[in-house]
Amino acid sequence: MAKILIIGGGAMGAAFTIPCLENNNNVIITEPYSNKFIKDLESRNKFHSGLKIKLPKKLKFQKFDEKLFRENYQLIVIALSLPGVDLIVKKLANFKNTIPILILTKGLKYNKKRRKILTIPEIINENYKKRNISVLKGPCLAKELAQKNKTSVVVANKNIKIAKKIGKIISTNYYSVEYSNDILGVEICSAIKNIYAMIIGSGQNMNSSSGLFQKSMNEMKFLIKYFKGNESTILGLVGVGDLYVSAVGGRNSKMGYYLGKGYTFKSAKKKFMPKDTVEGEQLAREIAPYILKNINKKKIPLMHHLLKTILNNKKI
Repeated sequence: MAKILIIGGGAMGAAFTIPCLENNNNVIITEPYSNKFIKDLESRNKFHSGLKIKLPKKLKFQKFDEKLFRENYQLIVIALSLPGVDLIVKKLANFKNTIPILILTKGLKYNKKRRKILTIPEIINENYKKRNISVLKGPCLAKELAQKNKTSVVVANKNIKIAKKIGKIISTNYYSVEYSNDILGVEICSAIKNIYAMIIGSGQNMNSSSGLFQKSMNEMKFLIKYFKGNESTILGLVGVGDLYVSAVGGRNSKMGYYLGKGYTFKSAKKKFMPKDTVEGEQLAREIAPYILKNINKKKIPLMHHLLKTILNNKKI
């Protein structure tokens, strides 16, 4: 039994508690930002408004305060949105370097000073060297995981033995784990698929969407090689698997559908998705300064076009 701290009470963080608890772990969840999720998690019945289910009674909620960082854990899980990672990076100074960190958050950040796109593990390691960091990515919709639907994910660490130790802690008969040492490729794939899900979603029929899917795979393959990840990663769960799930049933593909209908991003967001976070749009704004300047448009024409569509609020 392991003592696990999950930072982030949104849909994915909350859903992730379920397989962890079924493995008889001592699971504590905390939420730094959302008053709605704080209210859900500290209530007696633990009904999660995002997942529309009651979470297990043995799940423990603890307020996000200094006391939280004085305890000893066997695993710390980061399940915040990308903007929340900066806060956690500062808080990691209070934890021992030996505690393994597992990152569920998907995204990339552009470092203006270094003129470089960084993954979340790279951001953490820039501040705190020698952290034991793993990432968990793959085709996993939070609501389906919460309902214990069969789900397969990838845990990546440069040291496969560490990844497998984490896998034993979190896996169940419905939540299976594969392993990779290509932590860079896994992070790149899991982030950029949100942009390509919008592109695929813009196809207004199955024929055009399937063509966009194939072209998106080619561009993702190029980008994985460009950022020095393992090319084979694109053919696994975090590549084609995650892209399929996002293109078939996610917020990014939903936004892509409205873009394909002729709406600009701002008008579609306001009219159809005012309360939804569209991760692909956030990522597009983050990485556009680097991508548009440094990578030839002919190599990734779909990516270039969507970035300009969002930045300039034009029709696709």
